[in-house]
Amino acid sequence: MAKLRNRTSSTPCIRVAPSGVHGLGAFATRALPAFAFLGLYEGRRYSQEEVAARAWNDQLTYLFMLSNQETIDGAKGGNGTRHLNHACDPNCEAVEEYDDAGRLVLKFQTIVPVEAGDELFIDYCLTAEDGSPASDYPCHCGSANCRGTMLGLVDAA
Repeated sequence: MAKLRNRTSSTPCIRVAPSGVHGLGAFATRALPAFAFLGLYEGRRYSQEEVAARAWNDQLTYLFMLSNQETIDGAKGGNGTRHLNHACDPNCEAVEEYDDAGRLVLKFQTIVPVEAGDELFIDYCLTAEDGSPASDYPCHCGSANCRGTMLGLVDAA
């Protein structure tokens, strides 16, 4: 993974507003090329043990688990990136990198050019660790290739 340098927590390319897909969404404030940096996913970090010990609100969460098993709760000190909704045909992606201090961080970037005002989406690729059916994670993105669930392809099968 590349080393992340000189990134700030601001999100000038994102405006949070009501979404036609779900609740609030993140929208591009200006036209952006592919691979444009949108911001870091920020919030309180929890260890795997801390996550297991907490009771979470399953209705609306802003939890993002990193590959090192840390979880970032965007609802606690997060920014506009927490409002990127799911789509089966996303226009953005989440990328893990290390910052100058050697800390694993999560950044969001576009994967295709987007126009000012476009809603920004990532593919959540959720996993159902408790064996829940895909129908428990409905997708409402409306894309032509919608798989009907926010679960990743392996879990959705």
